[in-house]
Amino acid sequence: MAEVAKLKHRESTNEGSPIGMQGTFGKIAEYPKRIAKYVHDVRVEMSKVNWPSRDDVVSTTVVVVITVGLFAAYFAAIDTGLSYLVNRLFKLFKV
Repeated sequence: MAEVAKLKHRESTNEGSPIGMQGTFGKIAEYPKRIAKYVHDVRVEMSKVNWPSRDDVVSTTVVVVITVGLFAAYFAAIDTGLSYLVNRLFKLFKV
């Protein structure tokens, strides 16, 4: 039983083969099959995706834009306030 497993392993890896290039050519010949299988698998997985409706996308986008605007205004106010305080301190301790 162990000998059969060794022979199968040698055949799959082309060990002991007088022509080592068969493995390379075999891999190149497999590419069209592998690409076709990949495309098929992608199509199957994409059919399982639960896509959001247009209304869901629009409402989520509006929430994100408003949130980003609020954070931008908050950080601008903090930055302006701290900048003002630092400039006042530099003027106060100017030698």
